[in-house]
Amino acid sequence: MKNKVTVIGAGNVGASTALYIAERGLADVTLVDIVEGMPQGKALDLQQAAPLWHRGGRLMGASDLSAVAGSDVVVMTAGFPRKPGMSRTDLLKANADIVRPAAEAVKKHAPNACVVVVTNPLDVMSWLFWKVSGFPQQRVMGMAGILDSTRFRAFLAMELNVSGADVQAMVLGGHGDSMVPLPRFTTVSGVPIGELLPPDRIAAIAQRTRDGGAEIVKLLKTGSAYYAPAMSAVEMVEAILTDQKRLVPCSVLLQGEYGMRDIFLGVPIVLGGKGVEKIVELKLTAEESAALQKSGKDVESSIAELSVAV
Repeated sequence: MKNKVTVIGAGNVGASTALYIAERGLADVTLVDIVEGMPQGKALDLQQAAPLWHRGGRLMGASDLSAVAGSDVVVMTAGFPRKPGMSRTDLLKANADIVRPAAEAVKKHAPNACVVVVTNPLDVMSWLFWKVSGFPQQRVMGMAGILDSTRFRAFLAMELNVSGADVQAMVLGGHGDSMVPLPRFTTVSGVPIGELLPPDRIAAIAQRTRDGGAEIVKLLKTGSAYYAPAMSAVEMVEAILTDQKRLVPCSVLLQGEYGMRDIFLGVPIVLGGKGVEKIVELKLTAEESAALQKSGKDVESSIAELSVAV
């Protein structure tokens, strides 16, 4: 029987996620969105494209969260973007009101699924999904680390005029201004980045990585990034469905690792068929550790700010 992936939210990120999953032939895909007709229409459009990919698979749209039933993986993309005049607290509470019923539906209808959370603020929404669903910590994870690392890889490849496929990078921490790019763990086909670029250029590219999403928002003016976030989520979906044992950074629940507890934060993990199969604790320098601790404090304060009764 073919795997099933349900994508909650049929906006740009969700629809792109469904497209990439179907194009790779990874699973049957169900798109769920409360906007009546939108998930059905986008799923039908994708289904009509499927013969050209030479892949089997079914794509369906639904407006009821019960459609998650039988999912092997659920990708949570639904949520509001931050709008002018909206405070961070407003965004937290608005998206919590979307994540909470989704988590309850997944708990009821797809109790064995792994969950990949993309909704922002990502680390906090991952924590909330885990808390409401009551799932084992191994089966709920946030997407941000792969996206942030991929942006770092892309910017380095652009700077060096090399293939991004040859750049390996690691970005830890929360998905926001306090993320922690790690140049010390960054290479181009095994060559340390410090051998190829001076420190000031590496620092500038690390800062551009932190601002990567904001840069796209500024250019688009009426939207935010969706191709790279969707592709990053699909990398995780594929690792789970095909049990790849990938060593990648993801936002996961920490219970003492890196000196932090009861928060979701981006750290290296082994990602496979069971979800988070191992948290890898790197030996960080004092400076790297301090930056990661600061990022954790930012996530911790946002969780406290949300003050959700669950």
